[in-house]
Amino acid sequence: MVKSEGVHKSYGASHVLKGIDLEVAPGEVFCLIGPSGSGKSTFLRCINHLEKINAGRLSVDGELVGYREHDGRLYELRDSEVALRRRDIGMVFQRFNLFPHMTAIENVMEAPVQVLRESRAVARERAERLLDRVGLSDKQDSYPSQLSGGQQQRVAIARALAMQPKLMLFDEPTSALDPELVGDVLDVMRGLAEEGMTMIVVTHEMGFAREVGDALVFMDDGVVVEAGHPRDVLTNPRHERTQAFLSKVL
Repeated sequence: MVKSEGVHKSYGASHVLKGIDLEVAPGEVFCLIGPSGSGKSTFLRCINHLEKINAGRLSVDGELVGYREHDGRLYELRDSEVALRRRDIGMVFQRFNLFPHMTAIENVMEAPVQVLRESRAVARERAERLLDRVGLSDKQDSYPSQLSGGQQQRVAIARALAMQPKLMLFDEPTSALDPELVGDVLDVMRGLAEEGMTMIVVTHEMGFAREVGDALVFMDDGVVVEAGHPRDVLTNPRHERTQAFLSKVL
């Protein structure tokens, strides 16, 4: 579903990603862990072309992200073409980024109506199902300011799912939540995993990675340091840098 080949990303003199090679299979829950500043979130944003890569190749479901290839050279797509491909990729951020002037159900309906040109009736029916799926059927008419952080994040997940994506990206979705609210969000993500959704999750929730993840990568300083099955990496890390990191977070 996702293939990264030698991906580099720089901001001026700061070299954030230094040749990322990895593959994510369809239906896989792929977890990215590592210290702050290691490049995890930047890589996630490159997958849906929120950030442009400087070198290498990124493809989702066999199609290059943000570019087309002609005679061996890459050409950047127009914004409208990027947006068209981005429809298949759902993203959930650390901060919920809900539209504050819209109710929960209006937040979930907005993209299908505006982007997919669905009727409001069809979009509303799906939004109701999705809010029920994330345990918020009784909050559909509430505004974000009336919801807890965990509830807002679950609305954000429902909003991403409303576009019926092939791939879901989660950028530390529980890091802004109070500890007692984390479980509800992780339960929703577990449900998605059980249904076969392909997911890439940047997370500090090692229990979730161990329990739900199919593959895990430890990143540091813009490179993949160690990769493998979550239980193997978390229980018996081979690289000294991985061992040092896990000794502080487990």
